[in-house]
Amino acid sequence: MRAGRPEAATPPQTAPAPSPEALGKPISSEIGLASWYGPPYAGRKGADGKVYNENAMTAAHLTLPLGSIVRVTNLTNNESVVVKITDRGPFVRGRIIDLSLAAAKATGVYRAGVAKVRVDAFAPPARASAGRANVDPGGRWCVQVGAFAHESDAVKLKQELIRRYATAKVIEFPGPTGHWVRINPRLPDRKDASQIADGIHPKDPGAKPYLTRLD
Repeated sequence: MRAGRPEAATPPQTAPAPSPEALGKPISSEIGLASWYGPPYAGRKGADGKVYNENAMTAAHLTLPLGSIVRVTNLTNNESVVVKITDRGPFVRGRIIDLSLAAAKATGVYRAGVAKVRVDAFAPPARASAGRANVDPGGRWCVQVGAFAHESDAVKLKQELIRRYATAKVIEFPGPTGHWVRINPRLPDRKDASQIADGIHPKDPGAKPYLTRLD
């Protein structure tokens, strides 16, 4: 999990991998803030189970299905890039997408760190001809709460949630930005996850509940 753009020295220039192909018309669009992530996340596994390559045209998104193809347009300079959603994030309130280092450079987000963008999602190639959306409300959902500055606060919330949601799986784990708690509902649909998220009010002002998709 990421808090946003890590502070790091300018990495060596490496040719980026080619962008995926966006077919047909967008099936959904949203506008918000984009950030990027590179070191120290390069070489770690993303949510899709594959090793994150900062030179590939990929991105992290909280709710689009993994494997979704999206076009990200920097609304400041109108530069755009097509990327594949391979990870989850950004876990910072107000941001809607975390670009790979290569995608951030291609759109001008790299130097700015954070920029206002439009994210257009497309149906995957196998479904494009049928016009089926890859952003439907189905899928497997969970709630993540964090980041806690102190592990003891995360553990305390975990114990409280275990008592409140006896049928859910609750885990606590450390991340680069702090300590996190995840609640996997017994029925992992968006409705159940939303109800859980609405009922969580951590005392730590830095910790917030995030609704995120697992698949």
